[in-house]
Parts: sequence; structure tokens; C-alpha cells
Amino acid sequence: MLETKWSLLQDQTTTRSNIDAMFEAYIANLRRQLDSLGNEKIKLEGELKNMQGLVEDFKNKYEDEINKRASVENEFVLLKKDVDGAYMNKVELEAKVDALQDEINFLRAIYEEELRELQAQVKDTSAIVEMDNSRTLDMDSIVAEVRAQYEDIANRSRAEAETWYKAKFEEMQSSAGKYGDDLRTTKAEIAELNRMISRLQNEIEAVKGQRANLEAQIAEAEERGELAVKDAKARMRDLEEALQRAKQDMARQVREYQELMNVKLALDIEIATYRKLLEGEESSGFGYGGGMGGGSSLSMGGGGAGVTKAYSSKVSARRM
Repeated sequence: MLETKWSLLQDQTTTRSNIDAMFEAYIANLRRQLDSLGNEKIKLEGELKNMQGLVEDFKNKYEDEINKRASVENEFVLLKKDVDGAYMNKVELEAKVDALQDEINFLRAIYEEELRELQAQVKDTSAIVEMDNSRTLDMDSIVAEVRAQYEDIANRSRAEAETWYKAKFEEMQSSAGKYGDDLRTTKAEIAELNRMISRLQNEIEAVKGQRANLEAQIAEAEERGELAVKDAKARMRDLEEALQRAKQDMARQVREYQELMNVKLALDIEIATYRKLLEGEESSGFGYGGGMGGGSSLSMGGGGAGVTKAYSSKVSARRM
């Protein structure tokens, strides 16, 4: 019976060693899963930071483009005011040129009318002088001289008037040409600004599209990250619960092992006691049929039954 108990204890020790190895492998697997989840979390956090950096960069670019567009629009408004002023000046100058042209035509008409009247007066004077034959004056020469003087005065007046009006007209044309050049330059600048505004608007629309795509990607990444974090937390909770259960099982098995070791120790002590009793009987020379032999059998039977009962109760408690 003692050998049977000893074999049972040895089998329990072997089973205990196998359970320890199995739990150690399970805990190591749980730790590897926990490390993998931690690495995945760090990777997702890094990707989220990169996405946030890209969004901030595109946001800064978008704000710069908005500021540039506002500046260009302000310049466009100022240039439009300048163009409007130049156009009004051109209109005023054209009106002045027309007025001066009308004035030149009017003065030319007056000059020609005065010249015709003067020529008529000279002709009348010549006719009167020719009719007065009693006088001895050389009226022809006097009339010719007066006519020459009037013609010279008229020519000089006409030349001066034409010169002055010509200079004035050229000055007006020069001013009109200058304003025309300014107007053409301003129109070219306005066209260039319109092209720049159109290009900036296209770039802004493209940046808006990129920003929307990045925001959608960030939202998706955040959602994936949150799901991954929730999954990781759930796995960590499961792992912690499994680890706690494993610890509890290990503690229970350690207690059972200690109890079995106590039973083994009691059995060892009892076996040693029986061995000493047997050795004492053999040394004293008594036979097995004597009184002490019967006493030894009774003691062995009583002790064995007590230990067997204690061992059976421990094994039953462990199985339950």
C-alpha cells in the first residue's frame, strides 16, 4: 500500500510539472500578443501624428494662398481705380482736343472773314483813288504798300495762330498718347492679375480638395486607431483576466502541491516508523505470530487507514 501511495505521489509531481510548463507557455504567448498590440498601437500613433502634421502643413498653405488672394484683389481694386482715373482723364483730354479743334476752326473762319473784309476795303480804297484823277499822289504805290502791310500782318497773325494751335494740338496729342499708353499698360496688368487670380483660385480649389481628402483619411485613421485601441484594451483585459485566472490556478495548485507534500512527508515519517518497528522486531528475535507481531499489524493497519483516508480526501477536494 505504501508503494502504491508513493507511485501516486510521483505521478502527481509529474503532472504538476507538465501543468507548470503549459501555463508558462500560455503566459509567454499572452505576453507576445500584448507586445504585438503595444507595437501596433505605437505604429498607429505615429501614423496619426504624421497625418496631423500633413493637415497642419496644408492648412498653413491654404491660409497663405487666401492671404495672397486678398492682397492681389486689393491690388486689382487699386489698379481698377487707376484705370478708371486714366480713362476719365483720356475722355477729358479728348473733349479738350475737340474743343480746341472747334476753336481753331472758329478762329480760322474769323480770320478768313476778316481777311476778306480787309481785301474788300483795300479794293474800295483803290477804286476811290483811281477815280480821283485831280490828285497827283501815287495812290497805287500807297495802296500796294498798305496791302502788303495788311497781308504781312495777316500772314504773321495766321502763322502765329497756326503755330500756337499746332503746338497746343501736338501737346494734347502727346498727352492723349501718354494716357493711351498708360491705359494699355494698365489693361495688360489687369489681364495679368485676372490670370493670376484664376490660377490662385484653381490652386485654392485643389488645396481644398487635398485638405478634404486628408481630413477624410485622418478621420478614417482615427476611427481605425480607436477601434484598434479598443480591441487592444479588450484583449489586454482578456489577457489580464486569463493571467489572473492562471495565477489563481497556479496558487491553488501550489497549495495542493504543498498539501500533497505534507501528505508525502507524513507517509515518509510513517514508513520510517514502520521500518524502525520492523527492524526492532527482527533484532529482538520474535516471530510474526507473537503478540508484538499482532500489535505491529494492528498499528500498521490503523496508521495506513488514517493516511489513506487523508490522501483520499485531498485528492477528492482537488478534483472538485
